[in-house]
Amino acid sequence: MLPDRIRSMFSRAELGESLRTASPGGELDPLHLAACALLLDVAYADGEYSTEERAHIERSLERHFALSPRAIQQVMELADDERARAVDHFAFTSALLRGYDMAQKMVLAELMWGVALADGEIADHEHYLTRKISNLLNLEPGYLSAAKQSAASRVGAIEPPDDQPAGP
Repeated sequence: MLPDRIRSMFSRAELGESLRTASPGGELDPLHLAACALLLDVAYADGEYSTEERAHIERSLERHFALSPRAIQQVMELADDERARAVDHFAFTSALLRGYDMAQKMVLAELMWGVALADGEIADHEHYLTRKISNLLNLEPGYLSAAKQSAASRVGAIEPPDDQPAGP
């Protein structure tokens, strides 16, 4: 089973091509699918995919990609399938590295923090995964911190800075 998975990983040329062929008519943007797959991965990171996390992802896809409700559903289904099959984040992050500028990557980092905060707290693995993905997107720690603070202010959560304890 593992050799088949490795073989299929090398037989797919690019994430974009794979996702275009999975999409009826190829009308879905591979960058939207890659970003959504990463957002879903953050949502699943704590072992619980909440309705708040799903709603945050749906609103993000609508606001930032101007997608219709039908397209949001398609993107989420295809991205979840790709996310479940992926052995790592490389296909997603490499597509975004090629297709996104720094500002778009910062917005994505803010969206990831928003997903992590959607249920009211950031689990350790959500924190780790968001930092890991941001690192793969070549985001500096200062940008990541700013994205986290921005996401926290949008959801009304107050997160202590990374280097300070949460208690009094």
